[in-house]
Amino acid sequence: MLILRSLKQPLIECVMRKKSLLFCVFLPLFAISQNQPEDLLHFVKPIIGTQRMGHVYPGATVPFGMVQLSPDTDTIPYELNGKYNPDVYKYCAGYQYDDKTIVGFSHTHLSGTGHSDLGDILIMPTTGILKLNPGIAADPSTGFRSGFSHNTETVEADYYKVKLDKYNILAELTTTPRVGIHQYSFPASDDAHILLDLVSGIYNYEDKNIWTYLRVENDTLVTGFRQTNGWGRTRTVYFAIRFSKPFTDYGYQNNSKKQVYHGFWGKFDQNHHFPEIAGKQIRAYFNFKTTANEMILLKVALSSVSTKNALLNLQTEAPGWNFEQYKRKGQNAWRKELNKIRVTTLDKDDKISFYTSVYHALINPTIYMDVNGQYRGLDQNIHTAKGHTNYTTFSLWDTHRALHPLFNILQPKRNADMILSMLDHYDQSAEHMLPVWVNSANENWCMSGYHSVSVIADAIVKGNTTFNIKRALDACITTSLFRPFDGLGEYIDRGYISCDHNGTSVSTTQEYAYDDWCIAQAAKKAGRMDVYTTYLKRSENYRHVFDTASGFMRPRLKDGSFRKNFDVLSTNDQGFIEGNAWNYTLYVPHDPTYLIKLIGGDKHFIRYLDSLFTMELPDKYFAETEDITRDGIIGNYVHGNEPSHHVAYLYNWTSEPWKTQDKIRMILRKQYSVAPDGLGGNDDTGQMSAWYIFSALGFYPVAPGSDEYALGSPAIVHAVLSLENGRKFVIETKDQSAKNVYVQKVVLNGQELHRLYITHSEIMNGGKIVFYMGALPKTPVSH
Repeated sequence: MLILRSLKQPLIECVMRKKSLLFCVFLPLFAISQNQPEDLLHFVKPIIGTQRMGHVYPGATVPFGMVQLSPDTDTIPYELNGKYNPDVYKYCAGYQYDDKTIVGFSHTHLSGTGHSDLGDILIMPTTGILKLNPGIAADPSTGFRSGFSHNTETVEADYYKVKLDKYNILAELTTTPRVGIHQYSFPASDDAHILLDLVSGIYNYEDKNIWTYLRVENDTLVTGFRQTNGWGRTRTVYFAIRFSKPFTDYGYQNNSKKQVYHGFWGKFDQNHHFPEIAGKQIRAYFNFKTTANEMILLKVALSSVSTKNALLNLQTEAPGWNFEQYKRKGQNAWRKELNKIRVTTLDKDDKISFYTSVYHALINPTIYMDVNGQYRGLDQNIHTAKGHTNYTTFSLWDTHRALHPLFNILQPKRNADMILSMLDHYDQSAEHMLPVWVNSANENWCMSGYHSVSVIADAIVKGNTTFNIKRALDACITTSLFRPFDGLGEYIDRGYISCDHNGTSVSTTQEYAYDDWCIAQAAKKAGRMDVYTTYLKRSENYRHVFDTASGFMRPRLKDGSFRKNFDVLSTNDQGFIEGNAWNYTLYVPHDPTYLIKLIGGDKHFIRYLDSLFTMELPDKYFAETEDITRDGIIGNYVHGNEPSHHVAYLYNWTSEPWKTQDKIRMILRKQYSVAPDGLGGNDDTGQMSAWYIFSALGFYPVAPGSDEYALGSPAIVHAVLSLENGRKFVIETKDQSAKNVYVQKVVLNGQELHRLYITHSEIMNGGKIVFYMGALPKTPVSH
C-alpha cells in the first residue's frame, strides 16, 4: 500500500502525458530502488585473511563482542616431543581455510594475532556412535570431528553456516555481545548428541587447563567454568548453557591425570548422569532423539565473574529462541557501524576490501564486563566499571599506530572508554604500569614499548578526553619510570639500551623514544611544561643508537661502542624485534625531519626509501622470524609487520612527495585482495585493516600524538564519514582511476591546500576535501 501511494503522483503524470503505463510503473520503482542506500553488509567477507598469515576467524561476533563464536578446524598441540610445534602457529585464530574438517565451535578467539590463546567452551553436534575424542584430520572416522566443504559454508558478519557432512547436520551460529547462539538442524536419529569439550583450546598442551567444573542444573541448563594457564597465565571463563530441548541423558569423560588424593568422590558413578564433575580434562555429552530436520538451539553465555553472572547475561541478552531475530539484531549492529563510512570505489573488489577492513577493525578490543558492569580485574578481584564500558584485548604494539587513531575519528566514545579501561588496569597493576598487551585480566607483556601512552596522548592532543587528563598523564609518567621493565632502567640512565643482554635493544630504545615524545605532547596539551621539556629531551634518545659510519640504527654495547657483528638485512639477533635494520632505521615517526638529516639529507634519504622498495630480500634473512613471510614483503619493505606502516608516507618530508602517492597505491594493490589469503601479514587485531582504511581514504597518522594526518593517494571515488558529533566529512576525488595515482591539487572546504597534511579538527569540524588526480607527478609543495 505504501508503494502504491508513492506511485500515485508519477502515475497521474504519466496518464496526463499519455506515456506508456508499463514504463510509468517501472520507472518509479527503479527510482525507488536507486534511492535506497546499498546494504554494506554485502561487501563484508570475513573469510578474507583466514589463510596463511592473516589469522582471522570467520565466525560470528557483533562489533567489539565479548563472544567470538567460530569453527575450529584442528586441535594440534603447542608442543611436540617436549618442543614448540611450529605448525601450531597456523591456528592462531583456530581456523585454517585449507583444512577439511571441523572439530567444533568455540566461543573465544583472537583475530589476526602473532600469538594466541582462548578457544574456550567448544560445542560439537554429532549423531551415531558416541565418540569423545576429536580424532585426526587424516581419518575423521577416528573421532567426533566432521568433514565439511566450503560449498556449504556461508560466512557473513555475525552469521556462520556450514554442513557437517559426517552427520548431515546443518550448523548455524550468531551472537549477542555476551552470548553465542547455536542452531543445529539434525537428521532423524535415536542417537543425537551435543558434545561440550572443556579440553580443547587454541595453543593447547596437556597442562594448560588448571581446572574445569561442570554442573547440570536441570535437563536444559548447564553451568561451569574453565581456568587456563597459557599466554594469559591466570584466565577464568564462566559459562551458562541453555538447551532449547531437554536432553534425555548425559555423561562425561574425565581424562584428568590421577591425583594422589582426590577425596571420597569414588562412592559415585560420576561419568554417567551425575549432576557435577570437576577435573582438568573433561568432555561432556548430552543425548537427544531427533526427527528429520529438527532444530536444537543452544545459548552459551560467558562471564569472567561467575556462573550467576553468565546466566544473567544470557537472560538479559538472549531471553527467547528466535535465531533469526538474534542474527538480524547482530547484523543491524554491524550495519550501523559500517554506515559511518560510506564509500564509492572504482570496482566491487575495492569496496569488499574496504568494508572487510572496517569489519576487521571493529572486532577488537573486546567488551570485558557483564551486563551489570562487573568484570574480573588484573588483580583477580571483581570490579564494577563505573560510567564506561570495560574493554580487553589490547594489542598495543600494533594498534597504537592506526587503529586507535581511527577510533578517535569514528569511535571517540569507545576509544575514551578503552582508555578508561587502561587506567583501571593501571590502578589494578602490581607493577603500576599501563597495559602492554592485555587480555582477559592478564598482562601478557608481549612485544616492546609502553604504547598505551601513545593511545592516551593521541586522545588528549585531539581533544577526545572524557577521562581525567591529570590521572592519565600521571599514569603515563609512572609507567615510563618502571625501571625493571625491558631495559627501561638502563634506557633512563644511558639514553639507550645496550645489546650486552637485551636482544631487542635497538628497536626498544626507538620505541621508548617515540612513547616519550607522546608523553611530551600530552604534557604540553595539559600545560605541564616541565614534563614536556623532560620527555621531549628523552624522545631524542633514538639518536644514541644511530651509527653514522654504517648509516643505520645499530646495536650498541655498554661501553658505548657499536657491536661489530652486524647484518643490516637479518631479522635474527640484530637488536630489533620482528624486523631488520633497513626497516627499523626509519622508525622515528615523531621526528622525520631530523631522521632525514641523520641519514644524509634529502637526496640520500630518497635513495634509501627507493632502495627499500626495490631491493631483493632473500628468504634466509627472515626464515627464523614467524611474523615475517614473503607474502607481506615488497622488496625489503615489510608491510606485513607494523613497524613499517608509516614508511611510505616519509616521502612527504622530502622533495619528492609524489612517491608517497605511488607507493601507497602499490601497497594497497599488492598487500590486500579479495581472497582467503588476502592479507599480506597478520591483521594484528585490526592494525593492517586500519592502515588500509586510512590509506584508501587518502590520509594517515604517521605519528599518533600529533593532530596531523599525512596526505597520500586516496583509492576511493567518494566517501562520507558520519561523525559522532553529528557532522559529516566528505572525501571526493576527481579523475580517479587505477593509473591516476598522483595528486595534482587538494581543495579543503573550497580553498586549495598548500601543505601535505590535514588536521584532526579539520576532519571533526566536518566539511569537504577534494583530491584532483592525474597520471603524472605534480611539483611538490612544502610540508
